[in-house]
Amino acid sequence: MEILHFDIQINAEAVKVWTVLWDDFSFRQWTSAFTEGSFYQGSLEKGNIIKFLDPKNNGMYSKIVQLIPSEEITFLHLGEIYEGVETPRDLGEATERYILKEHENTTHLYVEVATTEEFKSFFEEKFPVALSNVKNLSENQL
Repeated sequence: MEILHFDIQINAEAVKVWTVLWDDFSFRQWTSAFTEGSFYQGSLEKGNIIKFLDPKNNGMYSKIVQLIPSEEITFLHLGEIYEGVETPRDLGEATERYILKEHENTTHLYVEVATTEEFKSFFEEKFPVALSNVKNLSENQL
């Protein structure tokens, strides 16, 4: 498992960045960097299972293992979804963690992704674009 780090400085308060990250409408916009039409199902509560899906109902499902609104959320990836069917997969400790640190109306967004070699280049290519989308949405919208 390799841990990848991404971060971006955003000229907006943490609560606004958090809203951009997890509001359904803006989530679909910033995650288009990964797959056009991406969305999630489920409610953001610690212990809940969240499904991250594309328009064909393919994606992954994850458990929220840490949640402090407007500060941090960590997902533990449990398996994949093909045509709406959950398939458990041994992904080890594959996690995705979002940390927001606010200082004087500016938020530093950190993302830490523990991933396998299989997905490393995908994340390295797509996450900088996704975070740029979060920045643009946070600074220019809502």
